[in-house]
Amino acid sequence: MQEVEKIKLLQSEREALKKRITQVKEKEKKVEEFGETVCPECGSRQLVHDYERAELVCQNCGLVIDEDFIDRGPEWRAFDHDQRIKRSRVGAPMTFTIHDKGLSTMIDWRNRDSYGRAISSKNRAQLYRLRKWQRRIRVSNATERNLAFALSELDRMASALGLPRNVRETAAVVYRDAVDKNLIRGRSIEGVAAAALYAACRQCNVPRTLDEIAEVSRVSRKEIGRTYRFISRELGLRLLPTSPIDYVPRFCSGLNLKGEVQSRAVEILRQAGDRELTSGRGPTGVAAAAIYISSILSGERRTQREVAEVAGVTEVTIRNRYKELAEKLDIEIIL
Repeated sequence: MQEVEKIKLLQSEREALKKRITQVKEKEKKVEEFGETVCPECGSRQLVHDYERAELVCQNCGLVIDEDFIDRGPEWRAFDHDQRIKRSRVGAPMTFTIHDKGLSTMIDWRNRDSYGRAISSKNRAQLYRLRKWQRRIRVSNATERNLAFALSELDRMASALGLPRNVRETAAVVYRDAVDKNLIRGRSIEGVAAAALYAACRQCNVPRTLDEIAEVSRVSRKEIGRTYRFISRELGLRLLPTSPIDYVPRFCSGLNLKGEVQSRAVEILRQAGDRELTSGRGPTGVAAAAIYISSILSGERRTQREVAEVAGVTEVTIRNRYKELAEKLDIEIIL
């Protein structure tokens, strides 16, 4: 009899365990379906973060959905930028524009200690040797040496063109991908770096022409274009054709034109795009022609020569494009 009771007890415990496992699986399924925004027990969305106990609690049934979560915010408060900089205890963020991603240390060239006091002449020679060896060990092999030179070249060209930070980061990522796929072999570092910068400009909708890239680089326009086509094909970069509208703000700024002229030029280009008047034509020439028309219509006329110098095209191109736009869009221009 005792053995039979034990068997029955074991069976009941087994059934209870199976039932519990089924309930846990159902809860996990609900969590997978709804995430942490819904309580898996009662389906309530009234969830409260208890920061003192580091728990996520359902306000309806009291179920603890998550515990021991990490608060990634700072434990100090800052009310302005200066306080945030002074109270921060971490270094600069990781960046792809440095060959070691900014994770290594640097010994400052100012001969001062952490308190700002001048270092004695006795220790300066030792500090100089430390700086020298630190500079040597930061670049340990040929790949890092290649990256260090190429990324400094990228930074130089981006600074000369006045490109924002996101374009520099994107260009560095493109160049690193080219190095990983061994696309640098047989090509100049300057050419691949310039091509990566041109691709990054198009990816970030901050277009620069090949002529502008070639002016600040140490290679020809032809080599940049050939290298760009090669790396875009090998890396699978899907870049749409450059829109003339992307050039309008920069050209208007170079011509000191008001926002009204820029808005009207953008509207002209949109109408031209709807009628497919921009396809098959250089975007800079079309943008320059739209700005020329807009400047006349707005009473802030600029000559074709002035617009051509800023846009980097010829006066003949502007003349041909503005006549096409005026004729097809029924724009009356009084010269």
